[in-house]
Amino acid sequence: FFALLAGGAAALGLPRTLSAQGLKRLRVGKAINSSFPFAGLELGVKEGIWKDAGFDIQIAAFRGDGQLQQALAAGSIDFGFGSGPGMGYAVKGVPAHAVAAIANRPANMALVVGKASHVTKLDELKGKRIGVSTAGSLTDWLARNIAVSNKWQPGDIDIVPMGEMRTRLAAMRTGQLAGAVTSVQEAYEIQDNGQGTVLATFADVVPHFHTHVVFARDALIKDEPDTVRRFLKAWFTVAAFMRDNRAETVKTNAATMRLSEKVVDETYDIEIGMMSFDGAFDPEALETIRASLKDLGILDFVPPAPSLYAGQFVPVTLN
Repeated sequence: FFALLAGGAAALGLPRTLSAQGLKRLRVGKAINSSFPFAGLELGVKEGIWKDAGFDIQIAAFRGDGQLQQALAAGSIDFGFGSGPGMGYAVKGVPAHAVAAIANRPANMALVVGKASHVTKLDELKGKRIGVSTAGSLTDWLARNIAVSNKWQPGDIDIVPMGEMRTRLAAMRTGQLAGAVTSVQEAYEIQDNGQGTVLATFADVVPHFHTHVVFARDALIKDEPDTVRRFLKAWFTVAAFMRDNRAETVKTNAATMRLSEKVVDETYDIEIGMMSFDGAFDPEALETIRASLKDLGILDFVPPAPSLYAGQFVPVTLN
């Protein structure tokens, strides 16, 4: 597992040193580029929040949770922004643990179907192919829950890992995929462009969940706990800025996500409504994630909750 991306991922990383301005350089990865909360990383750079906290962060975007976890395993990033199900990789041996929740129930995830599919309702998806980012990712797990919620057999939906949404959209255009699970922004942009239809969101499917979490490498948790605390305080300062400054957040996040400001503004309230502003872990959400790890095949057993995260850094309180 660790060897899969070790060489390539290591090339992305730079030593954690002090920059010319005396800032501590940190390498931060995000599982995908098209996530509203993850776009807060770039917003924090633009607003000088990371610099004010003493950090020079270098941001790398990956093609799903699998690659993010490989980068953490290879030591090419210090912190990772990924999905709740990604917490299971710590049990598999990835030397990193979740240290804070950054978004809860997945209201920001949607199922969009292509025109070529001729699908107009959920029960017409039986036997169809649905695209997700990577195997074992949040999009994978949500796609599986379409079958669960309809009381179908697991194989009644063919789930296809295909990386970035643009690849899945191309497959939807040709009819190779009926639809895809993606961010609500991308789903509505596809609909606004006349390329597909938003069939459903996942807000009510899994009400207790941690959609997104922050991972820190175990070496940082053990040897530099103050760095972890300072990093999380800076992140939740970014989150508060996103909540309190709609116009600037929409403008910057739209540019980062490569989406229209119209779509990001339309979905702003959904995103802010699911974000955490103190990082605290919800016991019910952890129970849902524990079960999801076996469902996804990330693990062949349901792990104990304490093995999934390091809870000593939350809740985070801002001054």
